[in-house]
Amino acid sequence: MAGYENADTAFGAMTDETLVRLFRAGEVGALEEIVDRYISLIRSRASCYFIPGAEKDDIIQEGMIGLYKAVMEFDETKASSFSSFAAACVRNNIITAVKSAARKKNMPLNSYVSLTKSSFDDEGETLMDIIAHGREGDPEAIVIDRENADGIECTLNKALSKFELEVLLEYLSGGSYADIAGKLGRDVKAIDNAIQRVKKKLEILLNKT
Repeated sequence: MAGYENADTAFGAMTDETLVRLFRAGEVGALEEIVDRYISLIRSRASCYFIPGAEKDDIIQEGMIGLYKAVMEFDETKASSFSSFAAACVRNNIITAVKSAARKKNMPLNSYVSLTKSSFDDEGETLMDIIAHGREGDPEAIVIDRENADGIECTLNKALSKFELEVLLEYLSGGSYADIAGKLGRDVKAIDNAIQRVKKKLEILLNKT
C-alpha cells in the first residue's frame, strides 16, 4: 500500500477516527483494521439475539453491516467517539434485522427484550417501567448508562425462561394479564408469577451495576 512500508504496524498505531478517514480516502486496509478491532464486540452483540431460521453467522453479518454504516456515516463533529457510534450502529442494525424477520413471520421478538424500548413499534411499557412499579419514583429515577444497559439486556435475555420471555413480550406489546393467559393457554396467576420473576431477575441485574 502506498505510503506505508508496514501497513499492519502503521494501522495498529492509529486511532479509529484516523482509520475511518483513511478508508474514506481509499485505503482499504484501514477498514480491515477496524473490523479486527470490532469483531469481538459484534460477536458479543450477536450472541444476545436470535432470528428464526437464520444462522448465528447471519446475525454477525448484520453487525458487520452496522459497522460499515458506522464507518461511512461517522461525523466527528457530532459523535463523541467512533467507538460509541459504532457500538450503537452495530446494535441497531442487528435489532432492525431481528424485528424485520419477526414481522415477516408474524411473531413476537421471541429472543430479545429491551430495557428502554417496548416490542415492535417501540410503544407501550418498557422493562424500566415494569421495574419502576416496584420502587418509589418514576422510571426516569433509575439511571443506567448505555454500556451497562446493553450488558444487562444481553444477560436478562439469556436468564429468562421461554415462558417468561413469551409472557414479557406479550405484556410489553400491551396485552393484559387476561389476554396473555388466553393467548398462551395459562391461568392469570401463572402470568402474574412470570412477570414477578422477571422483575426480580431485573432487580438483581440492576443492583449489580
